[in-house]
Amino acid sequence: MTHPDASSDPVAFPPTLWAVADLHAAVRANRKRLAEITPRHPDDWLIVAGDVAERTDLIASVLSELRSRFSQVIWVPGNHELFCRSTDSHVGRAKYDSLVQLCREIDVLTPEDSFPVFGDTTIVPLFTLYDYSFRPAGMGVEEALDAAAQKNVVLADEIAIAPFTDIRAWCWDRLAYSITRLSRVNGPTVLINHWPLVQEPTLRLGLPEIALWCGTRHTRHWPRRYRAKAVVYGHLHMPDESEFDGVVHHEVSLGYPREWTRYDEDRVWPCPILELADDGTGTMTARTARRQRGRGMP
Repeated sequence: MTHPDASSDPVAFPPTLWAVADLHAAVRANRKRLAEITPRHPDDWLIVAGDVAERTDLIASVLSELRSRFSQVIWVPGNHELFCRSTDSHVGRAKYDSLVQLCREIDVLTPEDSFPVFGDTTIVPLFTLYDYSFRPAGMGVEEALDAAAQKNVVLADEIAIAPFTDIRAWCWDRLAYSITRLSRVNGPTVLINHWPLVQEPTLRLGLPEIALWCGTRHTRHWPRRYRAKAVVYGHLHMPDESEFDGVVHHEVSLGYPREWTRYDEDRVWPCPILELADDGTGTMTARTARRQRGRGMP
């Protein structure tokens, strides 16, 4: 695995949009990896696609640290940020609202803020959750959940999110809200979500039942409909770059030590998504980023 060389002359590198996800910073080994998330250019941006941590104070600390390095940081929530206990001061939807307020206090963009523009490309942070629709054809929701439980496949979401809110209703509310906002965007986009927007990546899961907690079928056509140059997501802990319907989808998670220690040594992380280039008329356009090799990682 490699990562960008922050010591390089910034003139040698164009402003770049980078992406990470699933930092799980409560894990000591992962916390040390934050030092590797550094810009090469003063105008570099960073996407953080969910699962920073569970505790609000740690989420704030990590995002503040990253914001101190990058010109712009864009965060979307993952399921771990939404984990609650009955004794928490904010649970369910209120937990998300409190995280949005936290991000605004430290100048980190969220799905509730105006969409920023990187060159000619609108960067769209999304929060769509899941509605158990990534399930076998012909099987109802309760039937699919019961079948997963019989195999002892139940995500912590069922005890740390579901008791505090109607997840399917929240998902559908988020879908309607997101479509309204996306319909106002002109030009190309980068779509960011913690959960994959299409079902295909979940077909590679070792336990297929986990797909129930991995997204919603209702986002399937969003990348083409909203002219995505790229889609950025995490959640699966399976770093990948795949093309669906002509759009490249980047799974950019770090994951847990037992997972990232198995990664290919040639993996570039953080993942470069777009870089700015002069189109010859003085206008900066965002093009697919080159995979530059940097310092080696242990």
